[in-house]
Amino acid sequence: MVKHFMMTVAAIMATMSIQAQTDIDLDNEAMYFEIDDLPNAVVWLPAPPDTASTQFVYDITQYIWGKQQRVDADRAQQAINNAVEDISEMLEQFSVPFGMELSKENTPAIYHALYRGVLTVRLAATKPKTEYMRKRPYTRFNELTLLPEGEERLRMNGSYPSGHTVRGWAMALLLCEINPAAQDEILKLGYEWGQSRVIAGYHWQSDVDASRLVAAAGYARLHTNAEFLADIAAARAEYAEKSGQVTAAPAVNAASRPSARIYRIDGTPASDTTHGIVIEDGQKIVRP
Repeated sequence: MVKHFMMTVAAIMATMSIQAQTDIDLDNEAMYFEIDDLPNAVVWLPAPPDTASTQFVYDITQYIWGKQQRVDADRAQQAINNAVEDISEMLEQFSVPFGMELSKENTPAIYHALYRGVLTVRLAATKPKTEYMRKRPYTRFNELTLLPEGEERLRMNGSYPSGHTVRGWAMALLLCEINPAAQDEILKLGYEWGQSRVIAGYHWQSDVDASRLVAAAGYARLHTNAEFLADIAAARAEYAEKSGQVTAAPAVNAASRPSARIYRIDGTPASDTTHGIVIEDGQKIVRP
């Protein structure tokens, strides 16, 4: 009875901690899906390695590897920088490989799709975190991390999978869809984003590896949502226009304008006869 009670308390604390993580700006109304609509990793993803397994030996060697990386001041600073959870702060760092300033003000359509998309995918990590309540490496070894200010807050938050990695990999996948020409640079940062959690001492390597699968599963689910498809099309169209791939039409009197700008889901120009979901003057329209 006591053991069951303690497990219940731990699960409740884990859920509270997950909600307190920077999903501080998470608004359920902004999500494309609710938690129960997303792939349940507890069902399809293996449990974290047992501490007596050879897989856990690998986790320990990677933990040691992570501490060794801290000797490199630049890589250590990157691990600290990558610890941000706010979407705006993440986009600031991903702007470099993307090749354009990404922000709510400069790229509102991209920001909108990324905000909703990344935070929706992040929800897919909630169930396995609560189910397994895995101890984080710094807690198991009672050692300091690169970010001591977050240690107490996350001590009772499940380590498997890594929420930071889910967000980082989801953002990388979404940005590659918007700007495939920069996919290698974007994915490089997305991968390093997860490894930063190992280097910082907050996650095991198996946490990070599992997180990329969780993010990929959530990313695939997004593509079954009509609102997401319209939002990502608008984001691609915005990027095409701002990058000069599509020349913006000159300003004209609204009454004399012959037709609105229309884009297909893939961001390419469309016409009045195009069927399906299109973006017309920034508005999502379904053409039968």
